[in-house]
Amino acid sequence: MEGIIMMVAMLAIFYFILIRPENKRKKQAQEMRDSLKKGDTITTIGGIVGKIVMTTPNTIVIETSDDRVRMEVTRWAVSTVGVQTGEQPENTKKKKEEIAESAEPADETPASENEEK
Repeated sequence: MEGIIMMVAMLAIFYFILIRPENKRKKQAQEMRDSLKKGDTITTIGGIVGKIVMTTPNTIVIETSDDRVRMEVTRWAVSTVGVQTGEQPENTKKKKEEIAESAEPADETPASENEEK
């Protein structure tokens, strides 16, 4: 009897920790893909960035550059709306550099000199 209760408890924990969050993420991604419209800037799973110029139920056509290069991709290939980058914004980089420059160096006297005094 205790073994059955433990197994049910393990399945419940497994459901709430793994299955339920994954289903929520899938639902949010599907809602995002369903709400795509003309004019949105997107990033595909492969990292291609473009602006949507036409949509159909299963595919979208994106314009990837100022040269009007157009590509047709399936809706499931859209990763995010907007441009996804791994770089830090310039203002964050400058702030970090300023902090590093303004930090005063630590006392550099060797420990042996401190002991003699």
